[in-house]
Amino acid sequence: MATPHVSRTTSLTVFPKTLNPSKLLELSNLDRQCPLHMYLIFFYNPSSAYTNSSLDSVFTKLKIGLEETLSVWSPAAGRLEPNPADGKLNLRCDNRGAILARAVTDVKISELGDLSNYNEFFEELVHKPVLDGDFCEFPLVVAQVTRFGCGGYSIGTGISHSLFDGPAAYEFLSAWATKSAIFKDNKEQNEVELQKPVHERGRLLMGSVPNRCSGKRSAAGSGAEAVAIDHLYKLIMQSAMGNEEMEKKEYGCRTLRVSRGMIERLKKKAFGENGGFACSSFDVIAAHLWKARTKALSVSKEKTVCLQFAVDARNKLKPPLPKGFSGNSFVLASVALPAKQLEEESYKTIIEMIRDAKSQVDDDYVNAYQLGLDGPQASLPPLNELTVISDWTRMPFHKIEFLHGEAAYASPLKPPILDVAYFLQNPTDSQAIDVRVTLLSQTLDAFSTYFLTSIQ
Repeated sequence: MATPHVSRTTSLTVFPKTLNPSKLLELSNLDRQCPLHMYLIFFYNPSSAYTNSSLDSVFTKLKIGLEETLSVWSPAAGRLEPNPADGKLNLRCDNRGAILARAVTDVKISELGDLSNYNEFFEELVHKPVLDGDFCEFPLVVAQVTRFGCGGYSIGTGISHSLFDGPAAYEFLSAWATKSAIFKDNKEQNEVELQKPVHERGRLLMGSVPNRCSGKRSAAGSGAEAVAIDHLYKLIMQSAMGNEEMEKKEYGCRTLRVSRGMIERLKKKAFGENGGFACSSFDVIAAHLWKARTKALSVSKEKTVCLQFAVDARNKLKPPLPKGFSGNSFVLASVALPAKQLEEESYKTIIEMIRDAKSQVDDDYVNAYQLGLDGPQASLPPLNELTVISDWTRMPFHKIEFLHGEAAYASPLKPPILDVAYFLQNPTDSQAIDVRVTLLSQTLDAFSTYFLTSIQ
């Protein structure tokens, strides 16, 4: 394949079809954790449905659909705004719009190979406006529709993590696809199931969070200690004490497909042929990933290593968040061990620790986590001792029908925090899980070997 190139032909601001009164939306500390954009690319293979449809037609329908969607999802058309008093970010809903770009390339989708594996070319399929020094001018939603030489399309989206978490982003993109209805015969019927979003952070705002923190964890496991934040601080201190080099290093991405059979073999490895107790696919793959990643990175045996994973607090709070809540509601649960113990410990024990960490996420934990984020925030350097997992298996992004049928794949770009691994639903096998990791390039082969050994 010749050197791939994408030519961007149009870039414009899309405003809400119906303008909403300008207002300030107060964000929670969960929203403020990561104001950077998350980029996701939807690939749609060539289809006979596209034969008589030009790029102009597809672009116009996407633009109209986005205008309608922004009228309902009004924060997506706003901008982040720091509070003059404390510098904390809030969101000004002021109808300033999203950015939609149009592009073409001679490349064929088939020439990209396995779409589940990251390709540097993917970076040309998203629109990244220049920050130009003023963070508050940066649009919260950006998108690019690209027509390929084969007649297929990609739609690359970028959404500020301060705006939505994963489930909310899924609902927003689903609403946009439905309202665009590019190749659907009955648009009205497709809109019936749309969930009305709730944008107010309400219960998650610090002023409304009861301060029931006692500083100690109860014997029952609930209490007010935000274990994940405590573990993270200890890792940062451990790294600083070791005088570890922080020079720029090259990181690569790789996706490993874990079939249903591989998952079953992992479970048997953990619990034997007779099982013992039910175990989720997430628990067993998370335990295996943690072990393999730590070994591949050659972490010193005396150092503490930590596994953190996102837990949705929507139904953990009392009362639970309303249906359609569009903000960030995820907190991190955490398990920490010396690297030597992680290597020697049984899968069963590690899985039990993961399950215990999940069970600790309750109303008090979320309150304490929020309070722990109330101090000054700083960007986190990559830490070999930290493994973070973001589970997207319940968000089947590939099923969002921007064009004709489901996407061939929905591929995230490199995450803002390089220690994050994604668990993705596989488009062709609902029983399989795609594990996307970002690691130092020279360790990818070793990780793949350790991860796949004994489960292939």
